Amino acid sequence: MGIVNCEERERMEIEEFRRMVVASGAATHRRKDHQGFDGSRLIPSSVDDDDLCDRDRPVCVTSGLSFLGIALVNNLLARGYSVRIVVENPEDLEIIQEMETTNSNISATMARLTDVESLPEAFKDCRGVFHTSSFIDPTGVSGYTKYMVDVEARASENVIKACARTPSVKKCVFTSSLLACLWQDRAQNESNSSVINHDCWSDESVCIDKKLWYALGKIRAEKSAWKVAEESGLNMATLCPGLITGPEFCSRNSTATFAYLKGAEEMYESGVLATMDVDRLAEAHVCVFEALNKTTGGRYVCFDRVIQEEEDAEKLASEMSMPKTRICGTGSSSFSTDNVFQLSDKKLSSLMSTALRPCYNQSCQNYTY
Repeated sequence: MGIVNCEERERMEIEEFRRMVVASGAATHRRKDHQGFDGSRLIPSSVDDDDLCDRDRPVCVTSGLSFLGIALVNNLLARGYSVRIVVENPEDLEIIQEMETTNSNISATMARLTDVESLPEAFKDCRGVFHTSSFIDPTGVSGYTKYMVDVEARASENVIKACARTPSVKKCVFTSSLLACLWQDRAQNESNSSVINHDCWSDESVCIDKKLWYALGKIRAEKSAWKVAEESGLNMATLCPGLITGPEFCSRNSTATFAYLKGAEEMYESGVLATMDVDRLAEAHVCVFEALNKTTGGRYVCFDRVIQEEEDAEKLASEMSMPKTRICGTGSSSFSTDNVFQLSDKKLSSLMSTALRPCYNQSCQNYTY
């Protein structure tokens, strides 16, 4: 699939994001002017006294102009958070700075995730960090290569080290991937449970043998993050979502989409090819972040649909302008239940069913980017 008018598409996305930020800022002013805004009735039950004292501090989002990053920033602004976005180039910094004039709840700072010394200043005075772990191959044409595995792992380690070094940062939500959980060695798994949940880790040797570099990168990035978090005592949670979908997801998030689907036929046959809508994923991030006020973090498997029927596989392939056989192969159209794993997001579903707070903006469930 070729890249067509990518600069024009990026410009349109930024304009949509800009309009959202302006609308969010206007809504905040209206609430303050006409409702005697103090925020008290909207504080979730999971917020403790320490966090109440700290709630005027911003939260920080890395890769805030990525597909997931925009959705997450949108959700946070709609819920009344002040958001600082970490960008890596002057052009993106200028875009966010322009938005600051219309919405005081958004700001930007420039730092490189591969430079640990630049991050503590970026995180300074923030109460928490969302590391959305958005990386692309610098060549821009080869997708997610073996080289990117080390880049992502190193950046993740740097982010968590910087969180631990920043006194104001009390918690971190890290975006991993379902791929870090589901690539199991079937021969070794025969005597184990077929359920794949937050306790499961993919087998690195399987990923290396199959050249699943994106999966390997997510595994090593998350493991690196957990190692630093545990050593430093940082309260961290990780979300492991399926393939991130949403409006025009393939063109807006092409590198990650195609990299995720390497091995799609085997995932489909095993019953673990799952997707997650970007809106709901952003909502899940905020829910988990707020739950960290009373929990010690952990991992959360995250998906909203499992591709188990040929019709679903065909629809997904159509959205990506690729042959259906790239997803479900050329075999029988009937779904086989032999040696199938079962995905479980029970931990996250339970949390979200009880911990979600009301939105500051009544239309935040239907926001656009």
